[in-house]
Amino acid sequence: MTRDLGLTSARWRVIGAVALSSGGLTVPGIARVLGQSRQAVQRITDAMVTDALLVYVPNPKHKKSMLVQLTDEGKKCYNLLREEQDPWALDATEEISIEDLESSLFVVRRLIKQFDKK
Repeated sequence: MTRDLGLTSARWRVIGAVALSSGGLTVPGIARVLGQSRQAVQRITDAMVTDALLVYVPNPKHKKSMLVQLTDEGKKCYNLLREEQDPWALDATEEISIEDLESSLFVVRRLIKQFDKK
């Protein structure tokens, strides 16, 4: 799905996390969302900044931990991904009822809360 855009799945996940955040995330914030190490996310975001998909901007809440935001090129890439992913996701879940999807989402959110406590 991401091959034509030159993205690995790791880059795709970072773009998605940043795009779905309001105002950007820090690298540690992205790592938490994705369940990955800060170091792994730092390498990916640095490469994506070099490729002009992401940009680091000052964080008013923390002097050293910059916010990561999409560039215009990153937004364009995210929108192209959505055009590809949305029909795929609808097709993949076509035979699953809304109730089952909502129940699954409820369980996943509970698990995330539980894991965040530890």
